[in-house]
Amino acid sequence: MEGEVSADPVGKVRVKTPRKPGRPRKDGNHRESILNNAEIAFAEGGYAGISIRDIAERAGVNQGLIRYYFESKQQLFDEVYRRRGGVLSGRRHVLLDRLQEGGEPLTVKSLIRAYLQPQWDLKYSGEAGAAFVRLQARLHAEPEEHALRLRREVYDPSVKRYVDALAKVLPDIPRRTIGLRMAFLVGTYLFILNDLGRIEDLTEGKIMQLSKDQMLDHMVEFLAAGIQAGTP
Repeated sequence: MEGEVSADPVGKVRVKTPRKPGRPRKDGNHRESILNNAEIAFAEGGYAGISIRDIAERAGVNQGLIRYYFESKQQLFDEVYRRRGGVLSGRRHVLLDRLQEGGEPLTVKSLIRAYLQPQWDLKYSGEAGAAFVRLQARLHAEPEEHALRLRREVYDPSVKRYVDALAKVLPDIPRRTIGLRMAFLVGTYLFILNDLGRIEDLTEGKIMQLSKDQMLDHMVEFLAAGIQAGTP
């Protein structure tokens, strides 16, 4: 049947075009709800451990609606990662622009703090932000080529700008060495942000908990020293 025929009050015939199969009558907040619930689900169970059915149940929608918006679990995962990762990377661009346009000489510490600040703010922004930090750690543990391409797509433009800026501040250190040390930096902050450290044990109970700002201050000091250390 091509369409339903009906008459309006003055007798004019109208033909209603049927919806395409599976298309929702009204978008509403379905897409955003799916992304939000998928983010938390993937953070908890990883890509392999979570199914489309799991996410549908969490979001209160049917599986067909998820496939309508995202086609596959892989595309849904990628969109989850691009969404918040893109905001994070964009914030790093903004903070670097402010430093470069502020009129003050750039320092290693100011650059490291600007790079880390968006990640710190995200971690403490609520359940979704904390979930994305866990999701980042999971993706960084994945050696698969697809995971590597996704990380490159989302983060490489901002990371390379910071490497360039650090190379100008540290002209005696080869750029390739700075790039290597940025990889160390990423591994360090993801480890700490996922609460995997043994701060209480290693300080013999003298430091049991640090505030968000205190932790960031210590990280900046430590990582800045590492970035500018002499080459072996």
